[in-house]
Amino acid sequence: MGRRRAMIERGRAALAGRWARARGWYRRHAGVRTRSALAAAVVVALVLAVAIAAFVLLYRRSLERTIDADASRQARAVAADLARTGVPEGEFPTERGGSAPVQVLRPDGTVLAWSGALRGRPPMSAARPAAGRLQSEGRRGIINHEDRYRVATIGVGLTDGTYTVVVGESLEPIRDSVEDAAALLIVGYPVLVVVVAGATYAFVGRSLGPVEAIRRKVAGIGAARLGDRVPVPEARDEVARLAETMNEMLDRLEKQVDARRRFVADAGHELRSPLTTLRTGLEVLGTRPLADRDTAMVELLTAETVRLDRLVDDLILLARADERELRPRFADVDLDDLLDAERHRLAVRHPDLAVTAAITPVRMRGDAHRLGRVLRNLADNAATHAGSSVRFTLREVDGNAIVEVIDDGPGIPVEDRERVFERFVRLDESRRRDSGGTGLGLAITREVVIAHGGTVEAFASAQGGALFRVVLPVDARDEATGR
Repeated sequence: MGRRRAMIERGRAALAGRWARARGWYRRHAGVRTRSALAAAVVVALVLAVAIAAFVLLYRRSLERTIDADASRQARAVAADLARTGVPEGEFPTERGGSAPVQVLRPDGTVLAWSGALRGRPPMSAARPAAGRLQSEGRRGIINHEDRYRVATIGVGLTDGTYTVVVGESLEPIRDSVEDAAALLIVGYPVLVVVVAGATYAFVGRSLGPVEAIRRKVAGIGAARLGDRVPVPEARDEVARLAETMNEMLDRLEKQVDARRRFVADAGHELRSPLTTLRTGLEVLGTRPLADRDTAMVELLTAETVRLDRLVDDLILLARADERELRPRFADVDLDDLLDAERHRLAVRHPDLAVTAAITPVRMRGDAHRLGRVLRNLADNAATHAGSSVRFTLREVDGNAIVEVIDDGPGIPVEDRERVFERFVRLDESRRRDSGGTGLGLAITREVVIAHGGTVEAFASAQGGALFRVVLPVDARDEATGR
């Protein structure tokens, strides 16, 4: 008993799991159109099933009432004939009984006359109504065991007693008719359900057309196109109210973004002005004779001012990237020249490093100034962490320019290779500020590369250090001009 119960519980658990998976799949993949079509199909299927059952039942009852009426009419006709011509004996004449089985019973209930098919058979009914009264009932097995009949009995009062006329009408034609009608309805049932589901799917799709138009419009609205608005349908319904609400939201966003842009521009101007003044003052102080301690302080302040100036520039650049305003100025760029210039600069600035390169000439469409900044950020990052060598490579593969900057430093742990491109991220080994870094170089690198339609990723180099790979499309297009 316990084993059987355990099997039942496992079966229930398996069924519940399948049902949960089916519901999860339905919720993830069934959209509004599919759900509406399925709901309409289920409702129509249920309504049609009830309607078909009710129709078959009512149709059968209607036919049975017709059969009862025919049997009663024929029984009255035979009774009237008996009262007029007398009681026959033996086989009932066909012209008097018609095609239906007919019996005439004596007052004692024995069969006096019968139609041809009832020869030798007992009375079709045990009913013995009074003279002039009619009764109807259902009977089975009058001729064949499986036949079903409606039987009408009527009493006929004669001088020697009350005789009984019994007339039977077969229900086989009714069964055939009902089965044919039910078969037609059952055949048309799934067709109608499928048609309703398809029509609902199509009509809901047409009804959702304005929503799809709104979605496409919103998908194309970026920070540079906040002045665009979604189309408002003519019908004053829920979709129209949705469109109006979205346009109001876009109005608010446009005002907020404009205010943020003005703030970034004003903050950049206000920050650069005192920084320029500080740099100028420090440069003037640097030209005058000062004590050694003061000279060191001026040099330190000058370096920090330069670092702060770079930080302001980086923050403004990232703010523009957040607003999707980091649009490169596309032109033909010799990427190999930019990379060779960085190789030469790094070799001069870091004579203690072995700076090598394997550069293949590559010309591409891009912003030379910002691509140069990408290469400089990667080069400075490699020099900061390199042990003794930095290597640059450039090649073109399948329409893409591939730049790699490799160092032999401590490398980047796998879990941090994506995090290093976040803003102000400094790994434990690189938390040194003497390099003048702002913690934004790699974040800016990724933003500029993405603006060019490329990718940048960090890997482990063969020497155990870091390898930064930049992939840029050679024929990148400017979305604003199409060139």
